[in-house]
Formats: sequence, C-alpha cells, structure tokens
Amino acid sequence: MTSSAKSASDPILTLAAKPDDFATRKLHKKHRPIGAYIAVAVIMIIFLFPLLYLFNTALKSSQEFITNPVGLVEHPQWSNFAEAWRLGAFGDYILNTALYTFAGASIGTFIALVMGFPVARKYIRGGKLWNALFVLVLFLPNALMTQFHLLLNLHLYDTRIGYILMVGVGVGIGPLLFSGFVKSIPTELDEAAAIDGIGYWRYLFTFVFPLARPALATIFILQAVWIWNEIILATVLLSDSSKWPIATGLNAFKGTYSNNWTLLAAATMIVAGPLIIGYIFIQKYLVNGVVGAVKG
Repeated sequence: MTSSAKSASDPILTLAAKPDDFATRKLHKKHRPIGAYIAVAVIMIIFLFPLLYLFNTALKSSQEFITNPVGLVEHPQWSNFAEAWRLGAFGDYILNTALYTFAGASIGTFIALVMGFPVARKYIRGGKLWNALFVLVLFLPNALMTQFHLLLNLHLYDTRIGYILMVGVGVGIGPLLFSGFVKSIPTELDEAAAIDGIGYWRYLFTFVFPLARPALATIFILQAVWIWNEIILATVLLSDSSKWPIATGLNAFKGTYSNNWTLLAAATMIVAGPLIIGYIFIQKYLVNGVVGAVKG
C-alpha cells in the first residue's frame, strides 16, 4: 500500500492533514478577524501606556524629569526604587497588607461558600430574595460611619483584627459568583450524599469545596485585589500609622514628597508591582473561574 493510499484510509491521518491543506489555510486567512486584532491592540495601548509612562518616570532623575517630562529616559536611575522604599518604610506596610489581604480574602471566600451554596440550591427560604440582595449589595455605598461606630463599641477600633473583619465581610460579588457556579454541580450528587447519610457541613466541605475550587480561587483573588488597593476604610478605621496597609502608606508618602515626581512614581510602582506580577501568573485561573461561574 502506498503512503497516499494509507493516509486516505486512516481517518486519524486524514484529520491531522487537514490543517496543512491549502484550502484550509486559505479559509483561515479569509476569516482572520483583522478588526479584532486592531481593537485589542488599541485597548492594550490604552491600558499599558499609563503603566509604561509611570515606569519611565520612575527611572528618571529629578533634573531629567524637569527638563523632559514626557521623553524616554536616557540614564536610568534604579536607585529611585531603593530610595522610595527606604523613605516610605514600605517594608512594614507590605507585611501589614499581606496579613490583611490573606486573612480578609479567606474570610470573604468562606462567607461566599456558606452563603452561595444554600441559596443556589434553594435549601433556605427566599432564594430569589437572597440573590436580589447579593446584587443590591454591589450598588450600596460603603457604610463608613456605621462600621466606625461598630468597631468603636466592640473596642476593635484601630486594631488589626477589627480592620480584617471589616474588609473580610466586604464580600462584593463573591456570593453571586459562587451561586452561579454551584448550578453546574449536579443535584444528584446532593441526593446521593443524603442517601449515604452524609451531613450538610461534611458534604459542603468535603464534596462541594473540592469541586468548586476554581470558583473559590477566583473569589479569593478578586477580594485580595480589592483589599490590597483599599485605602478609604484603612484611613477611617486605623489611626496608628504602624498598622496602615501599603495603599495608605503610599498616600502619606504622596503628602510628604508631592513635588518629587520620580520618587512618587517609583513608590507607586513598588505598591502596584506585587499585584502586576501576581496577575501575570494567575490570570489563567482567574479567567477560567469567572467563565465557569458564568456558565454555571
């Protein structure tokens, strides 16, 4: 049997050969969405330009910035980052922020799990009302004064625990996102667990939790990003500067060095750097989790 006859008789080889077929390549070229590439390029420029401009400014000396504020840097001053780090005491602020972010995002993810599952399954009364409440919470303004008086009465004002509790309960879109994901889990699994005598909480944490890890990871990431950038609650609820998160520290740094644009740009890059690096590594999981929740 010749090689061409063998290829024609083997369906796997036939399918594998299709992408190399001239007609297929022509079809792909004909339907290539040039407009989509242009739109993506424009959007990338819009989003990346401020970041690149900030990085360019952070590398300039003060004299070079005054002489040519929009031009490309000629003599990079990497020491600006070390100087901003030292003057702003960002090391302490980053430790505080890491604590607030991990603890607050963990609490928020736990709340989304225990609230979203029974609402999605209608195991509690008023399922539609709860879903409407999840949506309404997204549009309500932050009750700063109520939170301030609550922590004051609980003797938790200006404490790390009080701030963690306040950012932890700010669940945002978490319960709504998780409620959507739960719909993709078959209800037959609930019924089988009930027949086997598995309790509700054991089922929730040993069966639902592993299945819903992509959605829970997405909720954790979204809340972590919000807590990392949060500044208003920290300004109101924390008066001791040693307990400030890094965003509040950057605001104080801006008040002190408002005329030194290069140091200010370097400090901003220090604050934003961990989030940018983290997003590069977790973007796949974030997108998959959101898409899975929406499909559910």
